Amino acid sequence: MGSSYDHAITVFSPDGHLFQVEYAQEAVKKGSTAVGLRGDGIVVLGVEKRSVPKLQDERTVRKIHKLDDHVCMAFAGLTADARILVNMARVECQSYRLTVEDPVSMSYIARHI
Repeated sequence: MGSSYDHAITVFSPDGHLFQVEYAQEAVKKGSTAVGLRGDGIVVLGVEKRSVPKLQDERTVRKIHKLDDHVCMAFAGLTADARILVNMARVECQSYRLTVEDPVSMSYIARHI
């Protein structure tokens, strides 16, 4: 699919397809499902657990991450992409706690992500 001429943001293939749209569609196909439910006094996060390749350790594939003492995050996309967002959100939670001396609010961290 990719070749030496697909480095710019909007690059069309010789047959007229936009490469970045095709790349995004392939990434969506490789992602998994994540669901969140909110009730009175409770939040439940659930993710789809796919089969793991033989050479990969099952414990390394986690789709729900703890950001702070009271904040968790579930993701549905590719693990490598989500790892960047999780690390950014964790740093922001720590920075907020050091600066304001209070736990981060859900609205603040949602805006940051």
